[in-house]
Amino acid sequence: MRKSIYTLGYLVSSEMNLDTLSNSIFIFSNRRKDTLKILYWDGNGFCLWMKKLEKDRFPFPSNPNESMELSRERFLWLLRGIDFRREHKEFKLVI
Repeated sequence: MRKSIYTLGYLVSSEMNLDTLSNSIFIFSNRRKDTLKILYWDGNGFCLWMKKLEKDRFPFPSNPNESMELSRERFLWLLRGIDFRREHKEFKLVI
């Protein structure tokens, strides 16, 4: 988690082939998955936001080269540390 705004921006544009100036939010995690860095363009500059969980881990892909697109709802779940990848099966009540 030592990478700066410029290094993360370079990773997004060169290795992920994505536009850093788009309306997207780019999320990075450390190996232990207890810290996130979020990079985004706010119209006149880059912003870098960081969150570290005191307990537990973020539901983040185990493969460092894997990326995923999240809905707004799942993004908010991610920030709260909720593992949205483990969807619960529908419970059927039999009477």
